[in-house]
Amino acid sequence: MTDPAHLLHATRELPAPLALLDGAALEANLADLARRAHGVPVRVATKSVRVRAVIDQALAHEAFQGLMTYSLAESLWLADLGHDDILLAYPSVNAPALRDLAAEQHRRDAITVMVDSLDSLDAIDGVLGVRHPTIRVCLDVDASLRLGPIHLGVRRSPVHTAKQARRVAEAIARRPGFELVGVMFYDAQIAGLPDTSPAVRLVKKRSAAELAERRSAVVETVRAVADLELVNAGGTGSLEVTGQDPAITELTAGSGLFCPTLFDGYDAFEARPAAFFALDVVRRPARGIATCFSGGYIASGPAGDARVPTPVFPEGLTLIGTEGTGEVQTPLTGKAARMLRPGDRVLFRHAKAGEMCERFDAIHVVDAAGPVTSHATYRGEGKNFG
Repeated sequence: MTDPAHLLHATRELPAPLALLDGAALEANLADLARRAHGVPVRVATKSVRVRAVIDQALAHEAFQGLMTYSLAESLWLADLGHDDILLAYPSVNAPALRDLAAEQHRRDAITVMVDSLDSLDAIDGVLGVRHPTIRVCLDVDASLRLGPIHLGVRRSPVHTAKQARRVAEAIARRPGFELVGVMFYDAQIAGLPDTSPAVRLVKKRSAAELAERRSAVVETVRAVADLELVNAGGTGSLEVTGQDPAITELTAGSGLFCPTLFDGYDAFEARPAAFFALDVVRRPARGIATCFSGGYIASGPAGDARVPTPVFPEGLTLIGTEGTGEVQTPLTGKAARMLRPGDRVLFRHAKAGEMCERFDAIHVVDAAGPVTSHATYRGEGKNFG
């Protein structure tokens, strides 16, 4: 990682709040993701980046291939800009976007839409009618671990077993206007869960073993029905585990480019923080408190301390529990707070990756040497996909 003081010094003339990207850490993270993938192609998860210049930088790396998007409107925008390998990770019922997809051959060729049930197909037919151009679809399969009534993982697809997958695959095959080209498994309980205790490690190991067996059965069953082009799986936190499964054809990663705080504490890799934001100190309400302007950039997910930004430089700063990070002010305490004065700056890390970029029009890339380069975020390009 570049010296935090250098990050602040290099951007001292830029007005804060501002988003920063450590160029050396980003390059190191790209190389590490490639190493952990062991030659399996990696899709770039755009929701965890939301900066086209950084997405393009990842795609220029030989390990990365294709995009995993989070919005159909985003997918159309990227397809119109020339991207031709786009996997939409979530089902869409956006009627204007579905009509735009159906309207242009190059969009239909480039974009694979996610479905997880016949309801997904009905929703698309409800917008386009039953006689629409063929749309490429990928079947989202639930990758969670089920232990009796206990569900470990995210609530995504209703399809969990090979039998259920075959039933949906056969229905897609019979349905005019759809072509099943892929299946996807997102193992959130492995990829998105730091190794915080022996119990967590045990659950992740058991889940990986169960999923490898079930994933193989699902893929074999669906291949009997459809000519699959892709079997997508994994995430930043599970590349080295999921990539060993011969049933998959590709992995996905996005958060690993920026390494926000939620990706601290994994055994398999050492997070290199690359993305930060800087706030100005604007007042000192007491000797041991320095107050910054803005900063209330709370991450999505279950509310709690893990979703709050973390002050990281100068070292020794902590949030005040009664205020936390605020809409217009963030008071900080700790030994370093005594030395801060109005006009000084504090570096923070966000809890999640791409969400930080929803707060900024640009991200400023700082290398160890050379000028700072600034790139528009999705927001800076006037794009907001929810």
